[in-house]
Amino acid sequence: MIKLFASDVDGTMTDACMYYSQDGIELKKFNFRDGMGFKILKEAGIKTAIITSEDTPIVQKRADKLKIDYLSMGNWSKLDFIKNICNEINITLDEVAYIGDDINDYELLCAVKYKACPNDAVKKIKSIPNILILENKGGEGAVREFIEIILEENLQ
Repeated sequence: MIKLFASDVDGTMTDACMYYSQDGIELKKFNFRDGMGFKILKEAGIKTAIITSEDTPIVQKRADKLKIDYLSMGNWSKLDFIKNICNEINITLDEVAYIGDDINDYELLCAVKYKACPNDAVKKIKSIPNILILENKGGEGAVREFIEIILEENLQ
């Protein structure tokens, strides 16, 4: 049973593109349905986490809006972050679901039991044994797709 759902940001919750306004303000495009998925997880009693190697106020604002339980920004050691959460809430990596799309997600994806990647993830991620390659691309509902699969499994 899954007790913690964690997600990467760029290329998973977003389309992996960086947008800049004329004034140089950085923008990211998030999918509303993915956000609703986090709300559904919370209602099901599943803890949530966002982990990104980027360090930007945009992600902090998104995490605040979604009421994410754990946020790690500027973190290249995603596995250590998740292990710390597991210790804190007394669960194992077998009770963690993670979705990521790029090489900085590789170590964590290999460590957890429930793993998925967007359809447009890099080849190295798609080659991880037992990874679920989703139908949707990053930023286009991949997170929500994985959440729905996770919730279905948790009910069985």
